[in-house]
Amino acid sequence: MFNKPDLKLMWMMVMFDLPTDTQKDRKRASDFRNFLQQKGFSMAQFSVYFRFTGSREESAKYVRAVKKNAPEIGDICILFFTDKQFGDIIHIRNRQSDSLDKKAVQYELF
Repeated sequence: MFNKPDLKLMWMMVMFDLPTDTQKDRKRASDFRNFLQQKGFSMAQFSVYFRFTGSREESAKYVRAVKKNAPEIGDICILFFTDKQFGDIIHIRNRQSDSLDKKAVQYELF
């Protein structure tokens, strides 16, 4: 079968809706956002973060970390995209359309 390397490179997206009614809730939400940033996730929107994980297998450690650090109350969704799918995301900011910035450094082997 024809091997397409761009279909094996993976990105992980974490989306969440956490309560912010009380000061304690806001602190939990802020701590979770800080945790994601410390793990190398980049903010796409206030409650949407993404990270290049290399492969689906490599992303398992990030899934475990998100589960372990998830606040007790709130909703969190984790999605996976191939590098090709992630590259096809259309991002519109201030009516200017472009693709999301890829912050991960990808290496080519010759």
